[in-house]
Amino acid sequence: MHRHHVFPVSTIFLVAANLLLPVAILIFATGFFPYKPFLPGLASYEDLDYGSPPNAPFDKLVFMVVDALRSDFVYLQGSGFEYTQSLINNGVAIPFTAHATSPTITLPRIKAMTTGTTPSFLDAILSFDEADTSSTLASQDTWLAQMRAKNTGKLIMYGDDTWLKLFPATFDRADGTTSFFVSDFTEVDNNVTRHIADELSNDDWNTMILHYLGLDHIGHKTGPRGPNMIPKQHEMDGIVRQIYDAMETHEHMRSTLLVLCGDHGMNDAGNHGASSPGETSAALVFASPKLKAISRETKAPAKFTEDFQYYRTVEQSDLAPTLAALLGFPVPKNSLGSFIVDFLPLWPDYRDTLQILIRNARQILAIVTATLGSSPLDHAASERGCLDPSSSAAELICEWRRISAVAERVAPDSVEHDRWVLDISKWLSDAQKIMSGMASNYGIEKLILGGIVTVVGVSAAGVAATMSTDLTIHDFVPFALITVLYGIMMFASSYVEEEHHFWYWSTTAWLFYLTVKRTPKLARKVYITTFLGLGMMKLMRSWNQTGQKFAGGPDIVTAFLLPNPTLLWVLMGSRL
Repeated sequence: MHRHHVFPVSTIFLVAANLLLPVAILIFATGFFPYKPFLPGLASYEDLDYGSPPNAPFDKLVFMVVDALRSDFVYLQGSGFEYTQSLINNGVAIPFTAHATSPTITLPRIKAMTTGTTPSFLDAILSFDEADTSSTLASQDTWLAQMRAKNTGKLIMYGDDTWLKLFPATFDRADGTTSFFVSDFTEVDNNVTRHIADELSNDDWNTMILHYLGLDHIGHKTGPRGPNMIPKQHEMDGIVRQIYDAMETHEHMRSTLLVLCGDHGMNDAGNHGASSPGETSAALVFASPKLKAISRETKAPAKFTEDFQYYRTVEQSDLAPTLAALLGFPVPKNSLGSFIVDFLPLWPDYRDTLQILIRNARQILAIVTATLGSSPLDHAASERGCLDPSSSAAELICEWRRISAVAERVAPDSVEHDRWVLDISKWLSDAQKIMSGMASNYGIEKLILGGIVTVVGVSAAGVAATMSTDLTIHDFVPFALITVLYGIMMFASSYVEEEHHFWYWSTTAWLFYLTVKRTPKLARKVYITTFLGLGMMKLMRSWNQTGQKFAGGPDIVTAFLLPNPTLLWVLMGSRL
């Protein structure tokens, strides 16, 4: 007689849950990390009716990145960048605030600055894996690839080895430093500075990248107002002086452009990664004796603003088309950046300014076509289609038709020319916003489907638990309630950044619930436990401020423990 093995129903539900949950995560991930079209190859100049491409004012680039260089570190009174401020006052440096979109960590920010694209949170995840090579930019069009293609000199890099990871086999000379030893304020920068004097004397390169990590490390350890911050700013300012002095005294450096920038900023706790104003506001300074000719008498230091927006604010992706014009190469194919019009006076011939802006616009139109196909172009092909644009992309193309038509009859040094420059600058800005938004569009259908599958999987797990234990549906109500509330919170970035407050309040509410639910026999014990728990909660909340909103607020560690190192030693000894 054969025995038939029948699986318990609870086991079937449990197996179903374990199968459904990974599938749900996969479906959700494909919607959360959307596909972005990629145009392969290097950009090249296309023929226009305005003559050959404009001559470049500069032939060398020194790209100096100071990690976490927040805008106010350079521009405010009391900054350690006194020499840099003097360059601004003398008209040989033009300052901006560069907006860094989240995630505000190094790898995606370097991607934005070199390609002109909008990196995603997937780039942030990949940046933590030092062995990962999927995020390399070796096959993408960047201003580094364009500078190499010019074949006018070598590319050299000293500093954060993220550049070596992103651009393998790109640099002719390089010395990388790791960013994970955050207690190192000195050697990590000395390993960069020791190469500068020799390289400034060499004339065999056209691009030198310097990436200093010390200021970022100081921010992580002591915050933006720590005792080491101003001395480090003085040190970085000294590097700017050394480079600028060489630009004035070395013949082969006469046509060099110095770009000083931060890859991102930092919050009041010295951290970064999110989207607070301090984290997304990086300094950006262009410096060269040649900029004196277009000086607008900008003054430094600037007046304090709470949002860290000093001078004019540009996008980090704007670096790609701006460097393309200043150094004489085509705009990288996948760039969504907009040329910074403050530099247009470097080209006196109005046909050159038309070329720079039109080439930038046509390059973005190529991305529109690659992203949406030809349907917006077909819709905008007729006057009737432009009377009622079917989408923001179609409206963008209709506006471009008008602007390009006006360009054909613009007269030099006229009011119409100035108005046209304003119109196309606005068009470039609008195109940047629309296409950047599309590049980060989530697959809503997949997100919803992933959520539904998750609910089914969790429900199956709950049924399995109730069938195999003494638990009832009512026992899952608190868990379900907290999970739903927590899930709702995740739809707002501000709540994500302050997630700990949810757990503070939910834990307090849970302790209150346990107190109300007490039995007379255990009343005293429950009261004592509740008050002890609430006391511990208060201590935890006051111990160390975290998150964004209150990151710089007073807490026990900064107000009481740090000024009393003896007590710190006692606490450390008690753990041994």
